[in-house]
Amino acid sequence: MTPGKPTLTPKERMAISRVKMREQDAGARARNFKEVNQGLDEYAAMEEAKRCLDCKKRPCVAGCPVGVRIPEFIVKIAEGDLAGAAAIMREDNALPATTGRVCPQEKQCEELCIRALKGEPVAVGWLERFIADWAAAHSAPPAPPAVRTGRKVCVVGSGPGGLTAAGELARLGHDVTIFEALHAPGGVLRYGIPEFRLPKAIVDAEIANLEALGVKIECDVVVGKTVTVPELLKEFEACFVANGAGLPVFMKVPGENLKGVYSANEYLTRVNLMGAYRPDALTPIAKGPVAVVFGGGNTAMDGVRTAKRLGSSRAILAYRRSRAEMPARVEEVAHSEQEGVELMFLVAPLELLGDERGWVRAVRLERMELGEPDASGRRRPVPVKGSEFELPCDIAIVAVGTSANPLLTATCPDLKLNKWGNIEIDADGMTSIPGVFAGGDIVRGGATVILAMGDGKNAAGAIDRYLKTAPPRDEPGRP
Repeated sequence: MTPGKPTLTPKERMAISRVKMREQDAGARARNFKEVNQGLDEYAAMEEAKRCLDCKKRPCVAGCPVGVRIPEFIVKIAEGDLAGAAAIMREDNALPATTGRVCPQEKQCEELCIRALKGEPVAVGWLERFIADWAAAHSAPPAPPAVRTGRKVCVVGSGPGGLTAAGELARLGHDVTIFEALHAPGGVLRYGIPEFRLPKAIVDAEIANLEALGVKIECDVVVGKTVTVPELLKEFEACFVANGAGLPVFMKVPGENLKGVYSANEYLTRVNLMGAYRPDALTPIAKGPVAVVFGGGNTAMDGVRTAKRLGSSRAILAYRRSRAEMPARVEEVAHSEQEGVELMFLVAPLELLGDERGWVRAVRLERMELGEPDASGRRRPVPVKGSEFELPCDIAIVAVGTSANPLLTATCPDLKLNKWGNIEIDADGMTSIPGVFAGGDIVRGGATVILAMGDGKNAAGAIDRYLKTAPPRDEPGRP
């Protein structure tokens, strides 16, 4: 389509209704792992882009953790200048095809959109996905910078925070190496988020773009076991730690050691990274008619929707608060219900019950009611006396949170931690060790992909400033 500046008035823009996202049929998708959302075509994307008022204060940008220049790229789409929109997006966001699919825009940029005051906000996330996918199909990979600094930086972890930091540092001309513990890069993007939300081909393409910038990735390197941070600092001049918070939290109820009981981390990693759903899988996963998932966040939704796709006729999500308090994305909750997932609110587990073979057979629950708000700002669930009941189940998945894995920090005694085992950082993202920065879940605890990316982008800028003040090393290995 030929680029041309649209001539719509603000009133005409306000009259345009938000477009609809194409979706795979709910009945069919509940039995496969193909992507649910099918994206916008060019006409729909341009129509949606015309809804943007290009307002002067641009509150949407303030709501974006990576600072995407949202009105600028949307206006380019409305004008038909897709290459221009893609160029802006690539400058601001290292993983646009990913964030366009999994970022909670409804709580960030879209929530602050002026149009949301009198109706539906501009579909920023859908437009981000559209232009990222268009760029992947029509544009060459980004070229590495012409001028290299010769400064060496390492990144621990290839999740969203690590990938973002690596991409930003490579654009600045630094020599960047990522160390990943697992056998394939991507972190939570690969092992945590199911294919039906984020196809692994998308993750591969985004990583390939970073490699085109010069980023090197070494897998099967467990920092804290294979090598320590102090050892890395003998070769690299700065380090960004973004190894996540992958230690699962359990509910501390009897029966969690029964067979058929999984942490959401293990369950999703086996399925997403290791293909445990395949009949010939080397690491098969238990299946059964009734699967119960405990939790109310996006990980819990991923677990229960995965169980449905693996053949459970009843896939039940048990959450101790009400729908209004669920931290999961509204879209994911709606998709799960369309697919036949059962949402059971205001219930809490008391015990997992096993059979004579040691397999889980049921969960004993009690009903809850909401009391006064707790530290999270949500109303605290309070048990209802005499409300206990049993729910049969063949598979139980615990998705109530994660904590920091001490493997890395235990081998780095000078690294200051808080009481939860998360790394403490200053305003620039630097830890208690000069030259070592950190971000993402290892600092925040469990958070979102986009917040980890924001940490990675901010840390890259801080590392660049740090390197400019630190004298270069004459040779590799010099302390």
